[in-house]
Amino acid sequence: MKRIFIFSSLLCIAQAIAAQEKKDSFYTLTPVEVKAIRAGQYAPFTKTNLDKKAIQQKNLGRDIPFLLNETPAVVVNADAGNGVGYTGIRIRGADATRINITLNGIPFNDAESQGSFFVDLPDFSSSAQSIQIQRGVGTSSNGAGAFSGSINFSTNEVNKERYAEINNSIGSFNTRKHTLKAGTGLVNGFTTEFRLSKIASDGFIDRAASRLQSLYFTTAYIQPKTSFRINVFSGHEKTYQAWNGIPESILRSGNRTYNSAGTEKPGEPYKNEIDDYTQTHYQFFFTQKFSKKLSFNTALFHTKGKGFYEQYKADELYSKYGMENPKSSGAPITKSDIIRRLWLDNDFYGNIFSFQYRAKKTEATLGGSLTRYNGHHFGKVIWAENGLTNTNNWYDLTSDKNDISFFLKQQQRLAQHWVLFYDLQYRQVLYTTGGFRDNPALSIRQRYHFFNPKFGASYIKNGWKYYASYSVAHKEPNRDDFEAGQQELPTPEMLHDWEAGVEQQSTNFSWAATLYYMHYKNQLVLTGKINDVGAYTRTNIPVSYRAGIELQGGVQIMPRCKIVTNLAISTNKIKNFTEYIDDYDNGGQVKNIYPKTNIAFSPSVVGNAAVDFSIVKNGVLRLSNKYVSRQFLDNTSQISRSLDPFFVQDISFEYTIKKWVAREIHIIAQLNNCMNTKYEPNGYTFSYLYDGKLTTENFYFPMAGRNFMLAVNISL
Repeated sequence: MKRIFIFSSLLCIAQAIAAQEKKDSFYTLTPVEVKAIRAGQYAPFTKTNLDKKAIQQKNLGRDIPFLLNETPAVVVNADAGNGVGYTGIRIRGADATRINITLNGIPFNDAESQGSFFVDLPDFSSSAQSIQIQRGVGTSSNGAGAFSGSINFSTNEVNKERYAEINNSIGSFNTRKHTLKAGTGLVNGFTTEFRLSKIASDGFIDRAASRLQSLYFTTAYIQPKTSFRINVFSGHEKTYQAWNGIPESILRSGNRTYNSAGTEKPGEPYKNEIDDYTQTHYQFFFTQKFSKKLSFNTALFHTKGKGFYEQYKADELYSKYGMENPKSSGAPITKSDIIRRLWLDNDFYGNIFSFQYRAKKTEATLGGSLTRYNGHHFGKVIWAENGLTNTNNWYDLTSDKNDISFFLKQQQRLAQHWVLFYDLQYRQVLYTTGGFRDNPALSIRQRYHFFNPKFGASYIKNGWKYYASYSVAHKEPNRDDFEAGQQELPTPEMLHDWEAGVEQQSTNFSWAATLYYMHYKNQLVLTGKINDVGAYTRTNIPVSYRAGIELQGGVQIMPRCKIVTNLAISTNKIKNFTEYIDDYDNGGQVKNIYPKTNIAFSPSVVGNAAVDFSIVKNGVLRLSNKYVSRQFLDNTSQISRSLDPFFVQDISFEYTIKKWVAREIHIIAQLNNCMNTKYEPNGYTFSYLYDGKLTTENFYFPMAGRNFMLAVNISL
C-alpha cells in the first residue's frame, strides 16, 4: 500500500501530455511518405510522439514493445521474461493483431495472422528516427485496420552530418547487444547509412535463449524538388521456444522459470526446439515536389520471409503425417517419436502513394496502397525414431491476399483558431486459401469492401488545444478464424470510436486529458467454442465496448527535477457473452451465459510515473514506476482466471562524456524491477468438465525479478 500511495502521489503532482510530445519540429522533419499517414500537430486524434533521443534512452537491447512501455495505456510482455526474443504489446487492452504497424508508411503486420512480430526486426529501434503511437482508430493508414491504435516508425529522416557509433550493452541472463552504425552525412545531395547488430540472451525462462542478427542499409539522393531512397534491412532470429507458459501449479510452487518446450523427448529436453526465421525488407521511395504547395511520393516494397519452428513430438501416429507404417518382424509399427518442422515461406509486396497539397490554411492528402501477399505453409518430418517411410511434405498449402485502399483527407483552418478535419478511406480485401493443416479440404475465398470515414475538429489558442473526433473502422478476420468451417464463417468486425481531448503546453509543464468511447460490433473473441476440426476458434459477439480517460503530464518542479506521468482508467465490457466448456463426461460442450463481463486482458487502470534528477552535470538519475490493475485471462470476469495487479519500479542512470577520446561517450546503467516484484503480465486459460467437476487450467508468462543492463555508446 505504501508503494501504491507513492505512485498515486507522483501521478497527482504532474497533473496529467507526456513531455515526449514534441512540437512543430517533429512534423517538419518527418518524410512525406510518413507524414501522409501520421496525425499532425493539430489533428483531432490521440497520440504520443517519440523522437530519436527518447528512443535511444531506452534502447539497451530489449525489444520494441519495451521501448514503448511508459506510453499511455500500454502493457507489454515477453515469453522469455526479460524483453529479448518474442514480446507482445497491448494498447487499450487490444493486442498487436489490432494495432496497425507501418515502417516508413509501409505495412508491417503479417497479412494472414495480422500480428506484428518485432523479433523479426532485431534492433530496428537503433535505426528509428521517430515513432508515433496513435490510440484509437486514428488517421488512415496502409495495411490492416487499426482497432485500438497504430504505431508508425520512420527511419527516413536525413542525417546531414557524418557519424559513426559503436554501441554495446551487457546484462543479466547473459544478455548482450552489439551495434555498429555509420553514415556519410549529406554530400552533394547523396547520403548513405548502414547498421550491423547482434543481440543474444539466455532468457529468464529455462532454455529461452535468443540469437538475433540484423542489418540496415539506406542510400538516398536528396534535392530540393526530387529525392530517391533505397532501404534494405534484414533480421534473422533463432529463439528457443517459450510460448507454452508455466502451469499454475508449478508457478505457485515457486518455480518461475519452468519451460515445457522440448520435454517430450525422453531424458534431457530436446536442444533444437527452436523458432528460426529470416525476414528481409526492400523499400524504394521516390518524391517529387511540383511546387511549394503540391508534392507526390510513392514507394515500392517487397518483404520476404522464410523460416520454421522445430518440435520433438513423442508417440505420434505415422498416419497423421501421411506415412506408411514401417514393419518390424512383419508387424506394422503405427507410432514413433519424430522431429518435425513447420515452415512458412511468404512474399509481401506492393506500392504506396500519396499526393499532398499544403497551403496556408489547407492541408490535403490523396493516397492509398496496393499490396499482395503470397503465403506457402508446409510441414516436414525430418526424423523418426522407427524410420521415415515418406520424406514428402505432410501438408502443403498456399494462400493469397490482395489489399487495395484509397483515402482522401483534409485539414482546413477556419478563422483564427479552428481546424476542421475529415478522412475518407475505402479498402477492399480478397483472401483465398487452399486449406489448413488440420483441415486441408477447407478452401476459403472471401472478399470485403470497407468504408472508413473519420471527422473531427480542433480549437487552438494560447497554448491550449481542444479536439473531438468520430471514426469508423472495419477489420477482416484472420487466417485462424476461417478454420471454423464453411457453415460458420466469421463476419468482419466494426468499430465506432469517439475521442475528445484537451492539451496545454507552457514553459514548465504540459498536460493533456482524453475521453474515449469505442463501440464494437461483431468483435471476434475466444469463447471456448470448438470449430470443425476440434480447435478453439474466435467467435463474433454482437456488442462490446471500451470507454475511458487518459491523462498525461510533465512538470519541471525545480531546475534539476522533472516528473513525467500518465494514467489510463477504463471500463471494457462485453454484453451477453456466451462461454463454451468441454464436457468430457457427456460429450459436446455446455454453455454459460453472462449478461455483462470484462474483456480479457483489459486492465481498468494502467499508470506510469517517472522522476528525472540531474544530480551531476551531464548525468541524470531516473526513477520509473508502472502499475497495471487486474487482467482477466478470458471473458468471464472470474478472479480464478486472472492475472494479479502489479507495480514495478526501475532505476536508471545516464552519464554523458563529451569530447574525450571520442566525440561523445554515453553510459547508461539500468536496474529493472528493482524491488524484485513477482508478476505475470500475460497468460491463458481453459476449462472443462470431467468426473462431474469443473477444472480450470491456467498458464502464465512470468517476468524476471531484479535484473540489470549496462550500455556504453560511443559516438566517433
